[in-house]
Amino acid sequence: MANKIIILGAGESGIGAALLAKQQGYDVFVSDGSVIKDNYKQELAVNHISFEEGHHSWDVILAADEIVKSPGIPEKSELMQKVRAKGIPVISEIELAYRFSKGKKIIAITGSNGKSTTTALTYHIFKTAGLDVAMVGNIGVSYARQVATAPAEYYVIEISSFQLDDIKEFKPDVAILLNITPDHLDRYDYKMENYVASKFRIAMNQTKEDFFVYCMDDPEIMRHLEKQPIYSALIPFTIMKPLKEGGFIANDQVHIEVDGEPVIMSMYDLSLKGKHNLYNSMAAGIAGRTMDIRKEMIRESLTSFKSLEHRMEYVATVKGVDFINDSKATNVNSVWFALESFDRPIVLIMGGVDKGNDYSAIRDLVKEKVKAIICLGVDNKPIFDALSKDTPVMVNTTSMQDAVQEAFKQSEKGDIVMLSPACASFDLFKNYEDRGRKFKDAVKQL
Repeated sequence: MANKIIILGAGESGIGAALLAKQQGYDVFVSDGSVIKDNYKQELAVNHISFEEGHHSWDVILAADEIVKSPGIPEKSELMQKVRAKGIPVISEIELAYRFSKGKKIIAITGSNGKSTTTALTYHIFKTAGLDVAMVGNIGVSYARQVATAPAEYYVIEISSFQLDDIKEFKPDVAILLNITPDHLDRYDYKMENYVASKFRIAMNQTKEDFFVYCMDDPEIMRHLEKQPIYSALIPFTIMKPLKEGGFIANDQVHIEVDGEPVIMSMYDLSLKGKHNLYNSMAAGIAGRTMDIRKEMIRESLTSFKSLEHRMEYVATVKGVDFINDSKATNVNSVWFALESFDRPIVLIMGGVDKGNDYSAIRDLVKEKVKAIICLGVDNKPIFDALSKDTPVMVNTTSMQDAVQEAFKQSEKGDIVMLSPACASFDLFKNYEDRGRKFKDAVKQL
């Protein structure tokens, strides 16, 4: 067993990995180049785990038997280049957690958009069915922390491409791939095929006993499937045509056909609205059926689920205008899904730290549905340059309060005011949650 384990990064996943490694008898050291949050420092101290912050001690790190790397650390960093040159094995927290939860059932969910919603919905289905299930990964508690402190029989994991990059043996019983659109390309040498290959790592260790659930309507997924065989049982979902097995829509009914036990329900009964949520609901329903959850349970869960905070979250109606908080939409594709979901005029609040966004993907929807764009950010020039010709009104604001008031001014009864930024939040807010909460506060003050 690798004796000395170094954890790089002390966020939720790093702390979870440290707790689990310590519990399993490793000699653990945590190193974070920036300041560690007080609550995490306290946990490390209480559990007698040594750590450093604000710098990395090369000699200590390079003497490791194994390294657990935080998903936020890029391969291009000096730190990782030194580690790779030394040939020290590097794994992700997901891999470490899997090492100590073999024999449990694992449903892993990835994709560029909709991961959190599908993860929460799948968890809701398993919970409603009375199973001993934990929801972990990018949503809430890290997988390793859960395995260390409250192990479960079933794990529903939201997993990013960064976490998949450093898996070795991790093998989910059910792997769900929702969609693949350009995101984080800066981490993949700006090559789409590298990002796609990273997402497909979710299935790399699967065997014919496992399930690979995927969206047939996604061109990147279909292209990759033609090139690279997958050894698990393939279960597709689509809104384009009926299927013999998988998820599909026919005559406004959602059909989930797995093992000859069809789940059929009206799409209007789904608690989550919008086209993208048809996909999320089918994926979660299929996951439930692969684990033999009864169709009545699945139907009931898909109608009773409450959507997540900051993801197409209904906030309030003020003088006939609906306010929607979609602060989690940190890329252009998420905004495309959000705009696509509504058939009423939209006043869109967007902006923040631009990750080199290509706004051309939403131009047609902006022309068709958006009556005004309220820019909220330190640098709104990229949005102005890309979209000013496609909407009649474009306004610059520098605070959430101003943005919400301006949006309300531009709207009338029957309209939707939606915060769907397409950008990261670090210019004016701590994170997307902070941005979403400030939006809700500003709406309440109208």
